[in-house]
Amino acid sequence: MKKKTNIRTVIRKIVREEVAVAIKEVITELKQPTQQVSQPKPKKESVGKQSFSNNPVLNDVLNETANDDGWKTMGGGTYDSDKMNDVLQSSYGDMMGDKPNGNLAASMGVNPTDAPDFLTKDYRKVMKAIDKKKGVN
Repeated sequence: MKKKTNIRTVIRKIVREEVAVAIKEVITELKQPTQQVSQPKPKKESVGKQSFSNNPVLNDVLNETANDDGWKTMGGGTYDSDKMNDVLQSSYGDMMGDKPNGNLAASMGVNPTDAPDFLTKDYRKVMKAIDKKKGVN
């Protein structure tokens, strides 16, 4: 029993010492003035106003987009051909499933049970036969 109380006392003493050291470090950091070094963004030369459309509001929006680089890294990174699978999967993933379930018909606002065959039929076998005939792997 006495050993347990000795261990508890030693642990409490060590914890107090460590907390005191940590608090001193935090206090000294808080006392020091913070210097935020922000790198100035290089000024991009404005492309100038271009006429994309006859609609002046649309032109203003398109010119603003063309002069701003924020759209290039939307979503946490630059979209290039390496991320094409992500884009296609999010846009057309329901149409590329393993089983035909009328998603195309449903996306067109038609009840899949009442939809014509060309909206619900699975054309994968037909496309494979066409590829085979053309010699495409």
